[in-house]
Amino acid sequence: MKDITLLTHLQGLGQSAVQKPAAENLAGDFAAVLKDTVGKVNQAQIDADHQAERLHSGEAKNLHEVMITMEQADISMRLLVQMRNKVVDAYQEVMRMQV
Repeated sequence: MKDITLLTHLQGLGQSAVQKPAAENLAGDFAAVLKDTVGKVNQAQIDADHQAERLHSGEAKNLHEVMITMEQADISMRLLVQMRNKVVDAYQEVMRMQV
């Protein structure tokens, strides 16, 4: 059985950001973290779709595992959307600053 707590899920999404040293280029780090996170969310969505197809065709016998996979994909997508909203808000705030 997989651990589905929110803290574990968030740590799994942000592992690449924690492992990199602070001396590297911040713009490159942000882009890499963003790309990695979007890729993981995309893979979670693909896995959920695959599990749903397996359930529909009768290959998957455990409804609980399918539902857990689908909920993980849903939570990942919601988290990504909230992260995007925060980044857009921060960008808009920076653009409103007087120089």
